[in-house]
Amino acid sequence: MTGQYNGEKILVINPGSTSTKIAFFVGERKQWVENVAHPADELAVFPRIVDQLDFRLEALRRELQNKGLYVEELTAIAARGGLLKPIPGGVYAVDRTMLEELREERYGRHASNLGALLAHELGSPCNVPSYIVDPICVDELEPVARISGLPQIQRRSVFHALNQKRQARRVAAELGKKYDEVNLIVAHLGGGITIGAHRRGRVVDVSNGVDGEGPFTPERSGSLPAAEVVRLAFSGLYTGEELLRLINGRGGFVAYLGTNSAREVEERAAAGDAEADLLFAALCYQVAREIGACAAVLSGQVDAVVLTGGLAYSRRAVEEIKKRVEFIAPVLVYPGEDEMAALAEGVLRVLRGEEAPRCYQYEGGGMGG
Repeated sequence: MTGQYNGEKILVINPGSTSTKIAFFVGERKQWVENVAHPADELAVFPRIVDQLDFRLEALRRELQNKGLYVEELTAIAARGGLLKPIPGGVYAVDRTMLEELREERYGRHASNLGALLAHELGSPCNVPSYIVDPICVDELEPVARISGLPQIQRRSVFHALNQKRQARRVAAELGKKYDEVNLIVAHLGGGITIGAHRRGRVVDVSNGVDGEGPFTPERSGSLPAAEVVRLAFSGLYTGEELLRLINGRGGFVAYLGTNSAREVEERAAAGDAEADLLFAALCYQVAREIGACAAVLSGQVDAVVLTGGLAYSRRAVEEIKKRVEFIAPVLVYPGEDEMAALAEGVLRVLRGEEAPRCYQYEGGGMGG
């Protein structure tokens, strides 16, 4: 099959909790994408996520055979990065240290941990190199941004690194510059919302939506008054696990309106639901406020504000945010996200000599500053 194509042939692997999405690219052109489903009852027999490796590997090999795609004809494999030590953004060659830490689940359990493992198992017998691109553990915070206010708690960098950095590079190119020549504020607006200050190619500060920072979202609480959270915790009304679920999963629109669909909330607001109208406006307000905070981080020197993610499809959301922040810099809108294309594009930069691959073994530890 691949013999008919000219250009770099890249297989992209993106594992999810009950499926593994794969795509085939020739250069920047996506040829096909498939979602290989893994029935929950079949996954249930594996004690750990990493124990699913051989099971998923065989499913991928069957799918590639059905597609007539031969691994030995690939130029490279791009995989979604998993839970690893804090590392600077970039494209990382899959190496032995990375594989060992993912197998040990040293930094946590997540389906994305299987990405590099699957890529290595597929590619190494044919000497096809494997890479991960801007994983969720990207950490470029400056030392001043790590201070929380309590020595027992250090702020962490956990955000939509893959999409934020992809859109930042895209904007830089449209401005006729390189990513490391611009200052940008990038707001990823989806079920989770993270907003980052990108200073010359590094995300020097970012809201950590997983830990409850930044704006509330369709299903997350966002930043809360700390004293009130402590009172809730000791009220006897919630277990610790239940409270964590309120912060991440059952907060935001879910808590107020019983839905995590921003589109539904917007439609209810348009139909005259006053509470839905107020909450949709409040989400946009909080996003704008966080963008303003990032402008301060960048000392007001901002080339563009970038809105991306699923909520950026909403005309109302874009207009409400834009009217509050366009004084900072031009507002550019790139709705949605395409993780598969972002992974392929990262590996292409390495293959074409536009970016040097990083070595995981020698990176990490929170490379801010």
